[in-house]
Amino acid sequence: MLNFDTVVPRLLEGRGLNRLVYFREGQRISSKLAERLHDHYYGQVVPCHKSADIPLSIMATQLSSKVDTIVIMSGDSDYVELVRHLKSKGVRVEIAAVMESTANILIEEANYFHPITPEDWFTLSTQKRKISQGKDSKKKRSSS
Repeated sequence: MLNFDTVVPRLLEGRGLNRLVYFREGQRISSKLAERLHDHYYGQVVPCHKSADIPLSIMATQLSSKVDTIVIMSGDSDYVELVRHLKSKGVRVEIAAVMESTANILIEEANYFHPITPEDWFTLSTQKRKISQGKDSKKKRSSS
């Protein structure tokens, strides 16, 4: 899971944050994540039925006259036309994504690219993994 507490300040680079919207595909959304985003960034989580592409594009277009920068956290080439449109409206568009899975054309079209690195993710500690694995092996033994 992405560590918003380290990623968001890095993406902002000292700038103010007007709005954080996290488009989540699927209907199941962690209430803890939603609360955390709201409490720390006045953010909201928007559930998306199938894909976040259309709802994100609509909201970004609606906000384009009210903001100077939009950061899209996706490397999907489906956003190229959105990036072009937003830039034509005078909005600076930044992309934040994992370099290896980001479309080159998206990086080229954006005003700036922020690479998401392994340091930006939460990782389970070795101790937690051992405890978790121990529970799994107990379950397997009891079910056989």
